[in-house]
Amino acid sequence: MIADLLASLPSPGDDAIHIGPIQLRMYGLMIAIGVVVAARIFGRRLAYLGVGRADDPAAILVWAVPAGVIGARLYHVATEWERFSDAPEDIVKIWKGGLGVPGGILLGTLVALVVSRRRGIDGHSLLWAAAPAIPVAQAIGRWGNWWNQELFGRPTTLPWGLEIDADKVASAGYPPGTLFHPTFLYESLWNLGLAAILVAVGWRFMYRKPARLLALYCIGYGVGRFWIEGLRIDPAKEGGGLRLNQWTAIVLIVGGLAYLAYARWRIGRSALGTDADHQVPSSE
Repeated sequence: MIADLLASLPSPGDDAIHIGPIQLRMYGLMIAIGVVVAARIFGRRLAYLGVGRADDPAAILVWAVPAGVIGARLYHVATEWERFSDAPEDIVKIWKGGLGVPGGILLGTLVALVVSRRRGIDGHSLLWAAAPAIPVAQAIGRWGNWWNQELFGRPTTLPWGLEIDADKVASAGYPPGTLFHPTFLYESLWNLGLAAILVAVGWRFMYRKPARLLALYCIGYGVGRFWIEGLRIDPAKEGGGLRLNQWTAIVLIVGGLAYLAYARWRIGRSALGTDADHQVPSSE
């Protein structure tokens, strides 16, 4: 048994757990757990800043989380429309998988900013508190792909190769017993590492520069997603030799780097302006 575990990574036999008549889809449960953990992190960081009231984190998240799920689903449906054009009723079946992170982050963040502003919380505090919580939620939510046995990578002979059920292996065009890169695990670990970096950087260098912290998240997530996406073998739109999500990752990386460069330029310009303001006027 131990030797088998060391030779491969097993997949669960079912994508749900049953408690009497109740069936819990593990994909949705992993997302829910990720949200709960991220909400705890977000709330503690807001409390550390001493802004808002005790119920503010819950009030923000009760709007931002559904918005994030909707945005993620819309991104997936828009980029995979051929899968839904003949069966639009499948659009609501998120328990079967299919959430696009970029869409979720975009809409969820926008809604969170609107709600926080209405509750008197500035956007700087919100972004600083939320930046490391986002990749933690993603890291946990990715385990839903493991339960669904989906979005795995190319075949591999590495000791942590992922076992996949014979029917799914056959549909992917590989013989039974083939092991695959566990891309869900790679992305989960990458995001946890990214969250740790954001926490460390946020405390030490960017406490007053929260937008830079979010830019760093975009860069870090984009880099990880680019190489992990390159391992995946599920059908996806492509262009220029890259998958669509790889192009999205490039946009995140370039956008994050551009913002950091712009912020640095503004600081330099402000410093020059301050120096000029304090210069002694020359006598004529």
